[in-house]
Amino acid sequence: MDTDAYSWARQRSWYRLDQLVRQRKLSGAEADELVRLYRSTSQQLAGLQGHQPDPELVGRLSALLARARGRVLAARSQPWREVGRFFTRHFPAAVYRAWPWWLGTTAICLAVAGVIAVLVDRSAAARDALGIPDGDLSNVTGPGGSFESYYSVHPNEAFAAKVWTHNSLVSAIALFTGVLILPAVYALFMNALNLGITGGLMAEAGRLDSFFGFILPHGTLELTALFVAGGVGLKLGWTLVDPGHRSRAAAMARQGRATATVALGLVGVLLVCGLLEGFVTPSTLPVPVRIALGFVAEGAFLYYVFGIGRRVAEEQDATAVVVPVQSADPADRWLMPPAKALDRA
Repeated sequence: MDTDAYSWARQRSWYRLDQLVRQRKLSGAEADELVRLYRSTSQQLAGLQGHQPDPELVGRLSALLARARGRVLAARSQPWREVGRFFTRHFPAAVYRAWPWWLGTTAICLAVAGVIAVLVDRSAAARDALGIPDGDLSNVTGPGGSFESYYSVHPNEAFAAKVWTHNSLVSAIALFTGVLILPAVYALFMNALNLGITGGLMAEAGRLDSFFGFILPHGTLELTALFVAGGVGLKLGWTLVDPGHRSRAAAMARQGRATATVALGLVGVLLVCGLLEGFVTPSTLPVPVRIALGFVAEGAFLYYVFGIGRRVAEEQDATAVVVPVQSADPADRWLMPPAKALDRA
C-alpha cells in the first residue's frame, strides 16, 4: 500500500471529521455524518497500521478518533434525541422490514373474519357450532345495545386508558408468543373470530352501517397494529425454525432486537388507537367524519412505514459496513453494522 496516496485520498474526510468534532452544536444530519465518518476513519486507521505508516499520522488519527468518540458518546447520551431517532428511524424501519409478514397476516385474518361473518349471518348451523344462542339478540345488536353502549358506558378518559392497556397487552402476547408460533396464531384467530361473529350478528340484524360506523374510526389502525404485532411475532418464530445462513443464536438475537423495537413502537401507535376509540368513536360527530378520521390515522401510519421506514431501511442498506474494524480504542474492537449488511455477509 502506498500510504502517502492512501492518506491523500482520505484527508478531506478526516478534515471534515475534525470540523464536526470541534463544532459546538450538531444537527441530526451532522450527528449521523459524525458517526459515519468516525466508523470509516477507524477502518482507515486499522488499514494504515498494518502497513508501517508514518507514526505521526497514526498519532494524529488516533487523537482525532479519541475526540470523535467522546462526541459520539455524548450525542448518544441525550435521551430525547434518542427517543426522536427511535420513532423517526428505528421503529418505522423495523416495521417496514417485516411488511410481507404483517401484510400477509392482515390478509389472512380479514379473510377469516369475513368468512365467519358470512356464516354467522346466513347459517343457523354455523351459529349453533359457535355457541351463539337462538332468539332475539336485539339487546346486543339493536340501537343502544351492548355493541354500541360498550363505547360510551365509561368516561372517555378511563375508556381510552383501558383500551390502550388492553391492546398493548394483546399485541405483546402476539409479538412474544410468536416464537412458539401456535400461541400467536391462536391469538390472531380469536381476534378474527370475535370480529367475524360481531360483524355477522350485526349483518343479520340489518345494522352493518352501525357496525362499520363504530369499528372503522378506531379499528382500522387498531387492527393494523395487532396484525403488525402478529406478523412480526410469527417472523420471530420462523427465524427459530429457519435461521438462514446465520447461526440460530445470532439470527434469533437479531430478530429479537427487531421484535423488541416493534413492541416499544406499537405502544405509541396503540395510544393513538386508544384516543380514537375513547374520544372519536363514541362522539356525536357525523359517522362519515368519524370514519374519515380513522382513515386519516391509518393513512398516516402507512406513509410512516412505507415512506419514512422504507427510506431509512434503504439508507441503512446503502451505508452498511461489513468489515470488522480495529479502532484505536479497544472498546470499539467491533463496530456493529446494520442487520442487512450481516445478511449479505
